[in-house]
Amino acid sequence: MSTPHVVVIMGVAGTGKTTIGPLLADRLGVPYAEGDDFHPPQNVRKMSSGIPLTDDDRWPWLDAIGAWAHGRAGRGGVVSSSALKRSYRDRLRSVAPGVVFVHLTGDRELIEERMRQRKGHFMPTALLDSQFATLQPLGADEAGVAVDVAGSPQEIADRAVDALSRLG
Repeated sequence: MSTPHVVVIMGVAGTGKTTIGPLLADRLGVPYAEGDDFHPPQNVRKMSSGIPLTDDDRWPWLDAIGAWAHGRAGRGGVVSSSALKRSYRDRLRSVAPGVVFVHLTGDRELIEERMRQRKGHFMPTALLDSQFATLQPLGADEAGVAVDVAGSPQEIADRAVDALSRLG
């Protein structure tokens, strides 16, 4: 890749965004930003209580992620964000037009099992169904790739790098 991409690593909770994101950033030689760190405290409280966020809750969070991505334009970076709806990705693109998406996809049972094994994360497995119900996969007109989350984190990161290299 001649100019490093600014990559938004997306997917439902439990797909490994926080694990794969830093691995992908390391392979690409760019910084990583944890999308959860951009949530205002009230969003974390809601999710910790098992209450799904509304779109109004998400807009400031997406704007903050988009601002980080915009600041990395031309230099590359990886940031995690569930980015489940097309409108959320459109919001990110409105702030950072050149972002590309890596959509981590996988079998619901595998994702739920991985969520159960996590320690210290605010997102309960009870919200997984709402995440899948909300998910709108990348459209054919959206810059990005889908990457299966089966296998080790290293294998997943390798697949992501390979898929991104084909974007140009």
